Amino acid sequence: MVVESRVLHGGDAPELCALYATYGWWEDRTPAQVERALEQTDLAIGLVDDGECIAAARVISDFTFYATVFDIIVHADRRGAGLGEQLVAEILDRLEPTPLERITLYCRDGLEPFYEAVGFERAEKTIAIPEGGQERLLTMYYEYEN
Repeated sequence: MVVESRVLHGGDAPELCALYATYGWWEDRTPAQVERALEQTDLAIGLVDDGECIAAARVISDFTFYATVFDIIVHADRRGAGLGEQLVAEILDRLEPTPLERITLYCRDGLEPFYEAVGFERAEKTIAIPEGGQERLLTMYYEYEN
């Protein structure tokens, strides 16, 4: 199944919140928060079927070296229909004209096979370092206490 894709903007926040609520994922995010996030997002893509947003993702990027994909979601009732593959392909197509070195994302445990099937690799790897030799690359994060 192929559905229409479109860039999402701040005004699409209520629609995106409705999509989040179908899965109980981020249902505590308010339309005002999501609108602000969309306005500050470098690229947000939605898949739309019959006027309803049924899949979406956001991308933060410098469009030179790196991009990170966030908030990937497919409507709970529409999973298994190829929408995730279509969404990832749309993101990669829109980022491809840029000279990116790497696109990263976070995924839930158990979803690694899906992302590997669409071309992503696990981050647990070693890299060559300028001083010579190899070093393990770690993913780290800082979380604010709210």
